[in-house]
Amino acid sequence: MKQNQWTALGLIGTAVLFSLSLWFSASVIGPNLKLVWGLTPTTEAWLSASVPLGFVIGALISAYFGLPDRINTRKLFAISAFTGAILNILLIFVNIASLGILIRVLTGLTLAGVYPPAVKLIAQWFPKQRGLATGILIAALTLGSSLPHLISLIVVVEEAFLVLFISSTLAMISAFIVGVVLVDAPAPSKKTHFSMRTMKRVLKNKPVMLANYGYFGHMWELYAMWTWLPAFLTASFLTYSSSLDLGLSVFVSFLAIGIAGGLGSIIGGILADKIGRSNLTIISLSVSSVCALLIGFTFGSNIWLTITLALIWGFFVIADSAQFSVAVSEFAEVEYLGTALTFQMCIGFLITIITINLIPWIQMWTGWEWAFVVLSIGPILGVVAMVKFKVYEKTQESN
Repeated sequence: MKQNQWTALGLIGTAVLFSLSLWFSASVIGPNLKLVWGLTPTTEAWLSASVPLGFVIGALISAYFGLPDRINTRKLFAISAFTGAILNILLIFVNIASLGILIRVLTGLTLAGVYPPAVKLIAQWFPKQRGLATGILIAALTLGSSLPHLISLIVVVEEAFLVLFISSTLAMISAFIVGVVLVDAPAPSKKTHFSMRTMKRVLKNKPVMLANYGYFGHMWELYAMWTWLPAFLTASFLTYSSSLDLGLSVFVSFLAIGIAGGLGSIIGGILADKIGRSNLTIISLSVSSVCALLIGFTFGSNIWLTITLALIWGFFVIADSAQFSVAVSEFAEVEYLGTALTFQMCIGFLITIITINLIPWIQMWTGWEWAFVVLSIGPILGVVAMVKFKVYEKTQESN
């Protein structure tokens, strides 16, 4: 069966949207898990950080054994999404925090077989026009990550574990879409492998490393914001008025992370091709750092200002995400492109574990007013890196 690239993009994007609902499926029902598992502040933070940890482990294992090159990319995606769905359902029957966190780590490991293969599928289907296609893929990832918030709005508190069941069902559908409905791209892309031998070449490539530093600053902020913004909004709205419906904070979280973030990914991809990747990333990092600095000071006061800043932050915190990988692909030689991208992804997600665990401790000692200020450090350093990267980008354009 023949498919054109835009049909393939629609199928891949839908599958990523559905499968990435596994990422925050447990975090959304955190209050319920806190009661059932007896979570402490430490174990609650590790529950949120467990998926990124598993993702890093999975990405390294996959890269070391060259799984994306040894196994058909579609099959790897389908097997991983289906396995993640089964693991997610198992959480319904768990009543011990340590076991639950272990299952979440394993779920993150399976997602390493979903997102990176999806990026490879896009590369196979879009040898050209990859900027927009990658932006749409990131939009699907963003919307999928926020999908559990939307699901929780239609599920009553007493049946919160239905969020796990629904997200697992969606992941199984995604496995069917990619494994059965989607066909292989007509022209497979060149194989690129992770190799420690080529790491020296990555580390010595200045524009590649500057793009990596920008990405590291971006990741310092991104997943901590996605993880803790819903909790901040809930606490802020209740402080503003205890009579407010808790569904409002969940809905705003979905709008900020999913809708605004999805739009930011697509619009960012379009603008990057017009104004340059460095300019787009500098603007996005600057605006998101300002939002991280300011949003805490709206806590419990002007609810509309809080919502507005949350939406702006949700848009700009992800608008530049795809461009760091594209920047690396433009300056890294094909022989070590796989190594460069794997290095970027693994370090980036390791960094998220730090800030995801850091936020609750800062909040406990200083309150929500100052909790997000530390996140601004990453984007500020990222701006410095991308300003330097801009020099190489201009040189490349002039050649």
